[in-house]
Parts: sequence; structure tokens; C-alpha cells
Amino acid sequence: MADTQARAEGHGGPLAVAYSPCPNDTFVFHAWAHGLVPGAPPIEVTFADIDVTNGLAERGAACPFDMLKISYGQLPYVLDEFALLPCGGALGTGCGPLVLTREPGRALTGGTVAVPSERSTAYLLFRLWAAAEVPGGIGEIVVLPFHEIMPAVRDGSVDAGLVIHEARFTYGRYGLHQLADMGEHWERTTRLPIPLGAIVARRSLGPERLAALADAARASVRRAWDDPAASRAYVREHAQEMDDAVMDQHIGLYVNEFTADLGEAGYAAVRGLLTRAAAEGLVPPLAPDALRR
Repeated sequence: MADTQARAEGHGGPLAVAYSPCPNDTFVFHAWAHGLVPGAPPIEVTFADIDVTNGLAERGAACPFDMLKISYGQLPYVLDEFALLPCGGALGTGCGPLVLTREPGRALTGGTVAVPSERSTAYLLFRLWAAAEVPGGIGEIVVLPFHEIMPAVRDGSVDAGLVIHEARFTYGRYGLHQLADMGEHWERTTRLPIPLGAIVARRSLGPERLAALADAARASVRRAWDDPAASRAYVREHAQEMDDAVMDQHIGLYVNEFTADLGEAGYAAVRGLLTRAAAEGLVPPLAPDALRR
């Protein structure tokens, strides 16, 4: 806690940052992490899957990180301690989670569904879809590490799986079928982009330093766009055996104008998701000004 306070006051070493090893995060933060953004606060990076960072952020004042990538589905639980930054995260179109089954068109009423987390944005989108599209409701929810979900569906351990990120491009290798696209349902019913991952930073850093972090994240992504080759080795190093074609698809899908700035459409999407989820009892209600304070 003393180290966190020291960093908040502008001394005590680099800011402690945690984000995933996924290509979109390493692409976005490469320049900043490597000291290539003039004037940006120095950072020390820890790689962690988003279900881990979700849990760390929920520790509040005891969290060892100053800035983290988390799911938008986790945001209502951490806003007392952390502020949403207006850039660096993942929103978009045509990039939502998928529900996969072993047999095409399988009915999910009463079925067992594997999900990567119950605090993820993917899970909120899934539950909102199921409330509208699965008569009688789904059955048991089983939480599995994301890399175990497609094998579990393939082997019949579960009736369906909710998958994210690069699984959109690889599920055919497991002989699986897309039952539904959560993003397509969200976009069709709301006319809003899909909120996926958020960048949050500790409120105790203060408004000026929070603004500096946002500026650094924005500059880092713009530098990545200006010189994509510069981040290639860093992205590949952490891409978990992903081939280059899938890496490029991943970056192209999840790094876009909303990564540089949420804008009004981005904020509307986040408010829309969390308001609908709260109405279903999936997350706590959101205060009207919670996203911008």
C-alpha cells in the first residue's frame, strides 16, 4: 500500500500495470512499455489473463497494480477505487463472443454451458442473448479456462461453450459449429458497438496523472498504427503460439477508433451494456456519472 501511495504522489518508481498477452494489448501498449512515447510515465508490465486482472481489480486498495485491463463486465464492481480511461481498451463491431456447439443448431434449453468467467463482458452479452433467445432458459454454467472450453465442447463434457478473441478464427479446427454470435445480437438489438475490455487506473493517482495515462495510451496506439512492424516481435513473443495470420486478424478486429478514444458512441455502448445487465440482476446498478468521474 505504501508503494502504491508513493507512485500516486509521483515518485517510487514506474507505475505497475497489468494487461493480457493477447495481440491487441501488446500491439497497443508496445510503444509505451518500451519507452517510445515521449513524456509518458514509465510503466512496469505484468502479463495476466483478464479473469486474473478482474479479480485483482476487485481487491480495491489492496490491488498491487495502478492500471489494469479488465472486462467491462467487472467495471461496476471496481469504480470506487478505479477510474475508466477513455482509451486503450477494446470495443468494436463484428467482434463479439460466440456460442459454439458440437452439433449445428443444438437447442440450449436446460443445457450446460462453459464460460471463461462470470464477471466477463462475454458472459453479460451471453446472458442478455439467452434471456431473449433461449426459451425455458439455460441450465448449468461451468467456468473453465478459455483454452479448455473448445475441447470440452468437442468432447461432449458440456453442451456449448462461450468463446472469445482468437477462438473466433480457430473453432473450425475442433469440428465445432457457431450457434450464435453475441456481438451480432447486441449490435442488431441496440445499434451500439460491443464493449469488451476496459483500461482502468487508480483514482488516487489524481486527475492530472490519470489524464497523462490516457494521453500516453492514446499516443501508444497511434504510434503502433503508424509503424505496425515495430511491435511485431513483442506481439509474437506473447501470442501463445498464435500464427501471424491469426495475430493480424486479432489486432484488426480489436484495435480500432474506440481504442484511441471511446467517444460518445463508446460511452453509450458501455452504459447500455451495464444498464441492461443491471436490469437483469447481473451487475450492480451504475450511478449516472460513474463512467466519467
